[in-house]
Amino acid sequence: MNTEGAAVEVLYAAHEKVYAREVSGRFSTLRSLSVTVLLGVFYGLPWLHWNGRQAVLFDLPARKFFIFGLTLFPQDFYLLTWLLIMAALSLFFFTALAGRLWCGYACPQTVWTEAFVWMERLTEGNRSQQMKLDRAPWTARKVLRKSGKQILWVTFALFTGLTFVGFFSPIDGLAGKAFTATLSGWEAFWVLFYAFATYGNAGFMREQVCKYMCPYARFQSAMFDRNTLVISYDGARGEPRGARGRNAVRAAGQGDCIDCTLCVQACPTGIDIRKGLQYECIACAACIDACDAVMDKVGSPRGLVRYSTQAEIDGVPTRLLRPRIIIYAVGLSLLMAGFVYAVVHRAPFDLDVLRDRNALYRELDDGRIENVYTVRIINKDQHAHQFRLSTLNLANAVVDSDSPVQSVAAEDVNSVVVRVRIPGGQEHGGRNFLVVAQPLDLPDVSVTSRARFFAEP
Repeated sequence: MNTEGAAVEVLYAAHEKVYAREVSGRFSTLRSLSVTVLLGVFYGLPWLHWNGRQAVLFDLPARKFFIFGLTLFPQDFYLLTWLLIMAALSLFFFTALAGRLWCGYACPQTVWTEAFVWMERLTEGNRSQQMKLDRAPWTARKVLRKSGKQILWVTFALFTGLTFVGFFSPIDGLAGKAFTATLSGWEAFWVLFYAFATYGNAGFMREQVCKYMCPYARFQSAMFDRNTLVISYDGARGEPRGARGRNAVRAAGQGDCIDCTLCVQACPTGIDIRKGLQYECIACAACIDACDAVMDKVGSPRGLVRYSTQAEIDGVPTRLLRPRIIIYAVGLSLLMAGFVYAVVHRAPFDLDVLRDRNALYRELDDGRIENVYTVRIINKDQHAHQFRLSTLNLANAVVDSDSPVQSVAAEDVNSVVVRVRIPGGQEHGGRNFLVVAQPLDLPDVSVTSRARFFAEP
C-alpha cells in the first residue's frame, strides 16, 4: 500500500498502438506474395466447382466432406487426425530449422493483419501520417478518413465471415441469401461471429494476439538451439552505435549501426531486435529489409540484421543438418507418404451395423430366432452401386429386408433395416458374426462389419 505523499507506481500501462513503418525489400516481397496467395486460396476455393458441385464443401448436416474429387465421411476421420499430426510435425521441423517462419508468412493472424494494415494505410496514410492524424483534433477530414477505414474493415470482415461459412454451406445460395437478407438464424450468427473475430483479431488487437494470446510464442524456444536460423542483430559489428551520414567518415571505434531505429519502427510487434531475440518476434524480417536499405544508403555492407544462428554470431560453424532436423524430416516424409497411400487406396465402400435396442432377440411362430439390425451402406465411389447383404460365421442364417438388393447412389449412404434369422435351438447366448455387403457389379470386392447375434440363454 502506498503511503501518503509517495509516488504511485504504475504496474499496468495502457496499450500503445504500434505504427509499423512500411518497408520494401526481398522479405517484404516474399511476405506480400504469401499473403496474396493464401488470401486468394481462401476466398477463391468456395467458388470453384468440381463435377457439378462446390469443389471444397464440408457438409455437416449430410456428414460429407467434399474436397475436389474426394468425398470423405465420418469413418474417414482418421485422415484428419493424420493431417493434424503432419501439421504439428511440420511446425516442429520448420521451427527447429528457421524459427517462426509460420508466424511471419503463413499464420492466419499475420495474413489478415497484413490485409487490415494495408486498408489502414490506404485510408489514413503512412506511419507518420497515421500518428499525426491520431494526435489531431476531430475534424471533418479525420472523421472521413477514420470512417473510410472502418467501412473497409467491416466490409472485409463480413466478406471473410461469409466466405468461411461458405465452406460449410453452399456459397452460391449463401451469398444470394446474404444480399437479400434472408439468411437463416444460424447462418447469420456464424457469419457475424467470424466477421467479429476477424475484425477483433486482425483489426483491433493485432500484435497483442501474437504477444499475449498465442501459445506458440511461449513454447517456441523449446524447439530452438544454437543452430536454428533466427533474425539476429550482429552486435559485434554494430556496436557502439553512432549517427553518421552517407559516406561520412566513421568515428574511431564506431560500429555500423547508426541508431536510426528504423528496424524498430518497421517491427509489427514493436520490439527492438538489437536487444536480442524476443518471444514477441514473429520472424517477418521487416527489420532486415529496413536495415539493409539503411546500410545501402550509408555505404556499409548488408547483413547487420539478418537471418543467422547463435553459433554463427559466436564465430562457430553452423550445423543445419543435425539429428533433430533429420528425425523431423524423415518422420514427416514417412507420414506424408503414408497419407498419400491411405487416400489413394481408401476403400470405396464402408459398412456400419447397429443392433435394434428394443429387443434382445425375437422368437418367431415357426421357432426361428430373429435379431434386427440397422445396416448403413456407405458408397464412397463416384458411381452408384447395388449391394446384396449376407452373413459369415453364422450357420443357416437368413438375411431378410424390404428389398433383396440395396441401391446406393454415388457418394451417398443408404440405411436399411435387416432381419437375421436362424433355426431355433441352433445357438445359445451370443455369437459374433460378420455382415457382408457385396456390390453386384464388382464380384471381387466386398465390405464387412462385425455384429453380434443373441439367441436363447
